[in-house]
Amino acid sequence: MSDIVQEFNDYRSKMNEKLLADNNKIVKRIFNLDTNAYAAGALDVKTKELLGLVASAVLRCDDCVKYHLETSYKEGVTKEEMMEAMGIATLVGGTIVVPHLRRAYEFWEALEETK
Repeated sequence: MSDIVQEFNDYRSKMNEKLLADNNKIVKRIFNLDTNAYAAGALDVKTKELLGLVASAVLRCDDCVKYHLETSYKEGVTKEEMMEAMGIATLVGGTIVVPHLRRAYEFWEALEETK
């Protein structure tokens, strides 16, 4: 697996374990709500992940963008679909999103290397 993908996943897992071990009811409920929000419902998981990707890019949360990119990739999102979603994010968020677009593209390429 690409180093940037592996490093992201390792850090995320380690810190999530620590956060959840702290046994804070609010944090646990937020994590649970987040998990359930992205489960299949009226919208399929792929669509929800792309929505999460766009929102995360507009909010300029690189960790969130990476998470949604990887989940989208695993759900079968194509590079063209991802770029169209990121194009919308850049349109909505403005040029301040461009650095996040660059990092998203780099992370997507790293995901493609994991094939």
